[in-house]
Amino acid sequence: MTSFPEGFVWGTATAAHQVDGANWNNDWWEWEHDPSSPCVESSGDACDHWHRYPDDIRMLADLGFGSYRFSLEWSRIEPEEGEWSAVALDHYRRVCATCHEEGIRPVVTFHHFTTPRWAAAEGGWAEPKTADRFARFCEHATAHLGDLMTAACTINEPNIVATMGFLAGVFPPGKRDIELRRRVNDILIDAHRKGADAIHAGAGDVPVGLTLSMNDYQAVDGGESKRDRIRHTMEDVYLEAARDDDFVGVQCYTRMRVGPNGALPPEEGVETTIMGYEFWPEALEATIRRAWEVTEQTPVLVTENGIGTDDDTRRVAYVERALRGVLRCLGDGIDVRGYTYWSAMDNFEWALGYRPTFGLVAVDRTTLERSPKPSGLWLGDIARANALSD
Repeated sequence: MTSFPEGFVWGTATAAHQVDGANWNNDWWEWEHDPSSPCVESSGDACDHWHRYPDDIRMLADLGFGSYRFSLEWSRIEPEEGEWSAVALDHYRRVCATCHEEGIRPVVTFHHFTTPRWAAAEGGWAEPKTADRFARFCEHATAHLGDLMTAACTINEPNIVATMGFLAGVFPPGKRDIELRRRVNDILIDAHRKGADAIHAGAGDVPVGLTLSMNDYQAVDGGESKRDRIRHTMEDVYLEAARDDDFVGVQCYTRMRVGPNGALPPEEGVETTIMGYEFWPEALEATIRRAWEVTEQTPVLVTENGIGTDDDTRRVAYVERALRGVLRCLGDGIDVRGYTYWSAMDNFEWALGYRPTFGLVAVDRTTLERSPKPSGLWLGDIARANALSD
């Protein structure tokens, strides 16, 4: 099997804070400028996508992609609680409209890691009221954009928000509390459900789901029990919550080996990437299969998959192998509706700054000039053909 089904959606993705620039009113901007945080640099002007989005969307269409997943910056739309920016809402409406003009489906993510400072100051995702505040934000944004969205993601990788911010301490607010992380999981699930209801109420039959960071967890030397405990807290609680959704967004980059005492370093002799991940593209197939199983057959949309590398030939090799896995899933009857590469362009990779390069398009850090990479041209050709070459 080398062809993908008719209607299979090919896309690429960004997130507001990673590309827009000058998103100073959220918890991440504050975190980047905190000397005690692990951040190596500030996002600054990022890629100036806030102003350059028309050219960027046209470039993605010219490359051959049929969808563009981007996020709304909550702190621009609601800069203070209950205060709504018509200018910001109009901006995102123009982004959606530009997608349609270029023949691209806008896939809108309502929360991608960043939370307004006013909400963070009142407890952020450790405060149960944040779920209701998020639902109210979804209601207002959908009222403005709902007729132009083709799909909506409520929260990007809530498991990473909870784990990295409230257990590992490397995302804001920098906490290290295992019980607090569990409570945050519950609040994020509540926010997803309430946000999905608000989007459905305003946008009708637009498909809505959450996106989840998934790993191919592999037990080593008797690590099955530990693997299952890690996987339950990281993935299963969210996959179970996604059973009634229109789709579940699978986001996968590598595998994780787990021994009896926890996660293990990369296996000796296995290639690693800039991020320190093992080069393991087969992880995507494994996570699609697991999402399909645990959600009891909720349709799957690959909302992120890619590789941070300075060697573009390795990007092509990685994606080709990952797509072979998608084809095997389709061949076994799994409802996979699309593939979205992360990311459209080299951008701000959170605490690691601009060093990791995931993009199909290079961005000059001085001039911000865009230059499509060979991998972008290659994947765009696959998108046009809706098939892999033998």
